[in-house]
Amino acid sequence: MILSSLFTSRTSEKGWGVFTNKRIEKDTVIEISPVIVLTPSEKELIDKTVLYNYIFLWENEYACMAMGNIPIYNHANPSNCEYFQDYENETIYIKTIRRIEANEELTINYQGDFDSQEPVWFEVKF
Repeated sequence: MILSSLFTSRTSEKGWGVFTNKRIEKDTVIEISPVIVLTPSEKELIDKTVLYNYIFLWENEYACMAMGNIPIYNHANPSNCEYFQDYENETIYIKTIRRIEANEELTINYQGDFDSQEPVWFEVKF
């Protein structure tokens, strides 16, 4: 499920991003997407490719590749959305943590919690 108002577009500094063409209220689930779970040995191979930047850590040292728009939500701290992993159903969903205005970029914090202060592995661009 991807909210119908979402669209992807190039940003000036961060590559692709996810945006909305309508206002979205706080606590709205905007996307639920299946994942492909990767074993630790498969993750080790992916870590040597550009896809390293698009996978998520999963449980028990596994990783996953999410489908839909999820791999291209950009990082922000604090972010305006948060992602949640549903291990049982092998999905990731994105939920807004505040109201999002039309044409605003939707972001997640790559460290999990929307306001995590943990550093990321790349230079953050605004």
